[in-house]
This record gives sequence, structure tokens and C-alpha cells, in this order.
Amino acid sequence: MAQHIAAVEMQSLSMQWEKFPVLNRLNLTMRLGERLAIVGPSGSGKSTILRLLAGLLLPTSGELQLFGEKQDFLRLDQINPPDVRLVFQNPALLGSLTVEENVGFLLQRGGKVDQEIVHRKVMAALEEVGLYDVSNKLPGQLSGGMQKRVSFARALINEPYKEKSAMPLLLYDEPTAGLDPVACTRIEDLIVKTTKLACGCSIVVSHVLSTIERTAERVLMLYGGRFQWGGTIQEFKESKNPFVKQFRTGSLQGPMQPADH
Repeated sequence: MAQHIAAVEMQSLSMQWEKFPVLNRLNLTMRLGERLAIVGPSGSGKSTILRLLAGLLLPTSGELQLFGEKQDFLRLDQINPPDVRLVFQNPALLGSLTVEENVGFLLQRGGKVDQEIVHRKVMAALEEVGLYDVSNKLPGQLSGGMQKRVSFARALINEPYKEKSAMPLLLYDEPTAGLDPVACTRIEDLIVKTTKLACGCSIVVSHVLSTIERTAERVLMLYGGRFQWGGTIQEFKESKNPFVKQFRTGSLQGPMQPADH
């Protein structure tokens, strides 16, 4: 794939639910191989961006391109969809299947791939995330952090019979939410490792400062349906921008108002 093609290109992209605007004319260019974090308060539309990129939603207006291809249809309606892999906040594992069966689930569908190939691919992915010895366990027998690592292994799986983009887009939705500091560090390291192993680019949505700072190269601040600030990780740490400063300190004083519940 030509290096001048962007992994993600948004032009005046908007999204609304009925009459309620969520995203307002967003513009974004993300280069191949980049690691990006999108931050902002709850309800600001971060997860909506991930769902648009994953092809679970279509924008109300504007244009979205992935790897140079305009996205006009939901992912299930596309014949040759872009290689986008979403790691949910909840690992979304099937409780009745073993770890090995969960990781290889998409390869098993339709019986198109030889079972020995599936097994080798699954075990290699589990070894990369440090879980090679739990392949026969059920998800309920694992800790929350281990379950998230299983979902990372699933994101590493390639379908050998299907043509994929040279650099997949990996999406991580609150990957360290609810984890203890040690588990957070393990997952943060794994995000960087997984992205490199997949030879891809990644977008992390997170409220956890360590996750933002350790997994991304660039940060975008989303509030009011717009990107209010953007810069490098170092600039994010030092910025006096009122949106960034309020987010980093957790202050009640600032331009971002708490969501009503």
C-alpha cells in the first residue's frame, strides 16, 4: 500500500441521534503506523468514533475514508471490508467456549480454514500475550486482566484465506478500565506490542492517564462534538489548554461541564 494513503481520513464528519448532535464536522487525518489516543469526558462521543471506524454505524453527514477507500456501507454489507479490529472495553468472550475457541472463533466460522492452521495461529497469538498455558480454560476461570489479554490475542488473528490491508487499524475502547495498576501496565505494554506485531496503527479511547501516555504518540481532545485540542504526548503533558488541563487534573473548574445523569 502506498505510504501516502492515510489510514483514517475524516472530512466534515457529523453524527447525530435523532435531533441530538454527537459529532460536529470532525476533520482528522491519521497516518499509517501511527498510535493515537482520543480523550474527553464521558458522553463526548469517543466510543461513537470507534463504532463509525468499525463500520457499526454510518455518519449522518461528511466523509470517512479508511486506507483510501470511502466508507458508504456498514461493515456487514461490504464485500471486501477494511481490516479494522475492535477490542471492546468488555472482552466480549463467549462463556461456553474455551479460550482457544474464543480466539479462533472467526476462523472457525464456515470451516474455511484447516483446523491445524487455526490451532497454530491461536496458540501463537496466545503466546504473544503470555497466555499459552490457558487455552483449554473457560473465560470465567480467568481474571479480568487475563480476559482482556485473550481479546488482544483475538485481535492478532489474521484470516489466511481473506485478503487484508497491509496495516490493520486496531481500536481499543477503555482497555484498562477497572484494572489494578499492575494489570494496567501489562495491558498498556500489550497495546503497543500488539499494534507492532500486527504491523498496524491504533486508536485508544481512555480516561486513564498512564494508558494515554504510554500507548499513544498523539492525543486529540474531544468535547462538544469537536476536537478542541491536538498534539504530541509531550505537549499533552505540558499543555495549558483549559480542556487538557481540566482533563488531566480532574478539576470541576474549567470549560467541560459534567454530564447530567
